[in-house]
Amino acid sequence: MRSPSGLEEGGEDVMFAVIYRWQVVPGLEAQFELGWKRGTERIAAEFGGWGSRLHKGENGAYVAYAQWPDEATWKHAMESRMHHSDDEARRMYREAIVPDTFETLFAAEVVEDLLELRRP
Repeated sequence: MRSPSGLEEGGEDVMFAVIYRWQVVPGLEAQFELGWKRGTERIAAEFGGWGSRLHKGENGAYVAYAQWPDEATWKHAMESRMHHSDDEARRMYREAIVPDTFETLFAAEVVEDLLELRRP
């Protein structure tokens, strides 16, 4: 079976995934979400990221799952702290985060991909 991402069993295609977590200041959720969306779009365009999914949990916790073509591309983006060209998006995003709560929870090569892109 061909995976939705194009990863082939036994092939040399690689995909890298990263999971991030933030705590958002109460009342600034919409600002964070918009800044995150705009910033993620710029990261894809400027650094070669493959996009991300943002999840909202309880008590202001957010988690995002991001895909990259490989670890080297992600590391290159991290060298600049993903400093993209949308300064306003970065301001919106950073102002909405509780200080010192951003963390990378997990970063690793994808070995199987059965996630399908579906839109409601």
